[in-house]
Amino acid sequence: MSYNKVKASQTIIGTKQAVKAMRAGQVTELFVALDADSWVTDPAILLAKEIGIPITLVESKKELGKACGIHVGAAVIAITAM
Repeated sequence: MSYNKVKASQTIIGTKQAVKAMRAGQVTELFVALDADSWVTDPAILLAKEIGIPITLVESKKELGKACGIHVGAAVIAITAM
C-alpha cells in the first residue's frame, strides 16, 4: 500500500477525532492500520461502514503516522474533503 494519498491530503489523526469528523460529514476516506488494537480502531470502522465511507487498510501504524508527518504511530487517519 502506498501512503502517498495520505501524504497529499488533509488528514485528521486518531479514532476520536476521526469519528467526530465522520459525524460532521467531513471525511471522504478512512485509513486503518492492521497492527493497531481492534478496541482502538473498531469505533471508527463501524461508523465508516454504517455511513458508507471507504476504508483502506494499511500494514503499519508507524508508517501511517510517518505519512501524516508525525513521529509516532497512528492507528486511524481520516482524509477530509479539501
